[in-house]
Amino acid sequence: MTGRRRVFRFSALLLAALVLLPLLASGVSVATQEQKHWSATRWDSTGLAPAPDAEPAAVVQVYAARLWGWRGAFAVHTWIVTKAAGADHYTRYEVVRWSSPVLRISRRTPDGHWAGNPPELLRDLRGPQAAALIPQIAALAETYPERGGYTIWPGPNSNSFTAHIARELPELGLQLPPTAIGKDWIGRDRLLAPAPSGTGWQVSLFGLAGVTAAAREGLELNLLGLTIGLDILQPALKLPGLGRVGRPVAVRETAG
Repeated sequence: MTGRRRVFRFSALLLAALVLLPLLASGVSVATQEQKHWSATRWDSTGLAPAPDAEPAAVVQVYAARLWGWRGAFAVHTWIVTKAAGADHYTRYEVVRWSSPVLRISRRTPDGHWAGNPPELLRDLRGPQAAALIPQIAALAETYPERGGYTIWPGPNSNSFTAHIARELPELGLQLPPTAIGKDWIGRDRLLAPAPSGTGWQVSLFGLAGVTAAAREGLELNLLGLTIGLDILQPALKLPGLGRVGRPVAVRETAG
């Protein structure tokens, strides 16, 4: 019994360290940055999306950027942009809590800063592969089941929307970062769903607790919306607040 208790205590301490220490490090990083009101921060382009007149092929991209203020220590906001072949503009799909309805489909800057925070490019598909996905993304956005509601934690939120699109379109091959809190919200009426990448499965209790096992995501433990995980194929640790630590994920595929 004593041995079991020691193992339990060690496991509990290790889990607490894996959650608290990364969050503390991320929180210190955010706290030491100069904070402006969100309305005075940058929202302009970062140059990650090719200009429409420079890229005639179809484009699908997915972005993630840290939230404004203290929430940026924990989480990112994600969105999807598309450009049809030969089009002169991008269409941006995202969920934002101050919009009505919360699902916003616009021509806003595809690769803009989010309240001063530069985005990270998560996925970049071009050519026929992207062209095949664009009408499907548009249709899924129009029928998104949570487009009338928003819950910052544990979901449904902006990351729940992006994860929903990814689950319905495994061809997108999207792996969301561990800081995409809300990605594990799979609805109120089910406990089992495909992983966002479409390469495995996840069990989730309203986004509050669950486990994901997939080729792209690796192994993930989801606790109160936070993710601790291990990517085996592209070796990396996934930690709350800090995100992915290790080999970066490949984002670019060109078909045709």
